[in-house]
Amino acid sequence: MPRYFRLEEATRLLTRVAPLIGQAVALKKAHDAAEEALQAINRKVAMSGGMILDRRQLLEQRSQRQTTAQQLNEVLGEVEAIGCHVKDLDMGLIDFPSLYRGDEVCLCWRLGEKSIDFWHGTHEGFRGRKPIDADFLQHHTGGEAEV
Repeated sequence: MPRYFRLEEATRLLTRVAPLIGQAVALKKAHDAAEEALQAINRKVAMSGGMILDRRQLLEQRSQRQTTAQQLNEVLGEVEAIGCHVKDLDMGLIDFPSLYRGDEVCLCWRLGEKSIDFWHGTHEGFRGRKPIDADFLQHHTGGEAEV
């Protein structure tokens, strides 16, 4: 059963979630860099017809990729355990499921934003963000249990 958040609860959880998302964004960048370095090594080998590899460098890049992937999965697991949905790690974008007039919607927050000021329908995504207004506040609901 999905967990639904009221705006107040999601806002309180930002102090816990924001650092995790910042960490996840940094880990994804490190993982992408290690992956790109490995791909560059593979391209060099393919273009040279089997050159002599710097085995130490290759092993370091593989280890870096594996370590960052593992750390990233752990951080994302923490975020998901809270009940948030990670939508885009390049942007640091997460959603807190909520209900508006009985329909499931998402309270939408992006890394760097000071507060949760937008929501969107489950099929609209980031481009469908709408400002949280008085009508939304009056007609949205969520779970009452704390994390």
